[in-house]
Amino acid sequence: MSSQSTDLKPAALSRPPLNSIPPRLRARFDPEFVRYHEAYAVGRLHTHQVPIAEFRANPRSYITSFGKAIADAPNVGRISDIDCPVDDGKNKIKIRVYEPNDDAFVGAGNGGRPVYVNYHGGGWVFGDIDTDTEHCKRIVNGTGAVVFDVEYRCAPEHPFPTPVEDAWAGFLHVVKTQAGPFNLDTSRVAVGGPSAGGHLSAVVALRARDAGIPLVLQQLHVPVCDMDHFDEQGRVKKEEAPYESYREMYDTVTLSGERMEYFARHYLGVPREKSTYNNPAVSPIHAASLANLAPALVVTAEMDPLRDEGYAYYKKLKAAGNDAEYHMLPGMPHTAAILDDICEQGKRWNAMVLSSLKKAYGIS
Repeated sequence: MSSQSTDLKPAALSRPPLNSIPPRLRARFDPEFVRYHEAYAVGRLHTHQVPIAEFRANPRSYITSFGKAIADAPNVGRISDIDCPVDDGKNKIKIRVYEPNDDAFVGAGNGGRPVYVNYHGGGWVFGDIDTDTEHCKRIVNGTGAVVFDVEYRCAPEHPFPTPVEDAWAGFLHVVKTQAGPFNLDTSRVAVGGPSAGGHLSAVVALRARDAGIPLVLQQLHVPVCDMDHFDEQGRVKKEEAPYESYREMYDTVTLSGERMEYFARHYLGVPREKSTYNNPAVSPIHAASLANLAPALVVTAEMDPLRDEGYAYYKKLKAAGNDAEYHMLPGMPHTAAILDDICEQGKRWNAMVLSSLKKAYGIS
C-alpha cells in the first residue's frame, strides 16, 4: 500500500485570508509592521467582525496586540482612581490618575504640576481605562505632568452624545475640582488622544475655548475630524468620499472603511439623526469658527483612511490663525501609536508626544 504524497500542488485561493494586506498596498507599509501583522493578525477576526455582545463577553478572544512598547520607566509615583459625576449627578464615570515620583519637571507656572487629560481610542465602541496605561505612564515620566485618563462610556450601549458629554464632564471635573487634591497648575492643561480620543480632544478644545478655559495644547493623533460623509445607514460610498485617503485606503488594514462604517453605525445610530450632520460635536472640522483655539499637534498615518481629514483639520486650524504642527508617519497604519516597540515611526510618535508637551508646559 503506497503512502499518499505530502507534496501538495500550489492552489489558487478564491479569496485572500481574512484581514490580509491588499497586494496593491503591501509595499507601501513599513516592513516590520507587515512582518508582525502577517504573523499575528492575518486570518483572525477583528473586533468589528463579531457581534458586539460576543465581544463584550469575551474581549480577550478578539483583541490582537503586538508591537506596543512598555514605558521606559514603568513605575510612576502613584496611580489612583477618582469618580466623576455625569448625567447631572445621576451616574458616575471613572478617571484614573497617574502622578509622578517627584516634581523635577515642574518648570514654569504657579508651582503646581502640569496636567494632561487623556481620552483613549477605539471608535467610541472599544477601549477602556486600561487601554492607554503605558502611554499615560510615559507622559508622567517624561514631563512630570499629572495624567487624568477619562473612562468615557462607549457605544452602542451609550451612543452619541454620551461619549462627548462624558469627555467634557471629565475635563471640567479635573480643572475645576482637582487642582487642590493633586497640586495642579491649571494654567498648564493639555488634552489628547488617538483616533476617537483625538476626536474627543478636538471637541473638548472647542468647548474649552467657548467656556473661557485656557489650554496649552491639544494633541490630535490619527483623529476623526469629519463624519459627514457617512449616510443615515452608516455607510460611506468610497468613490464619493471627500477625502482621497478614504478612496485610496478603504480596504487597508487595522482601520478599514468597513470598520469605520461599523463605528458610525454603533456611535451615531441607524438611521442616523439629521442633527448629527454639520455638528461640531460629531465633526469638529465643521465648527462655525476654529479661531482662538489651543495650539495643536496633529499626527496622521500614511496608510490610514483618516489621513486626509486630519491634514484638512490642521490646515483649517492654521488658516484660522492657530499655532498648529503637523506630522504624517510614512508607511504606518492607523495603529501607529501602539507599534512603538517594533517600528521607528512609532518611536518617533512617542518622541513628538513628549517634546510637544514639554514645550507647551515650559519645561526645558
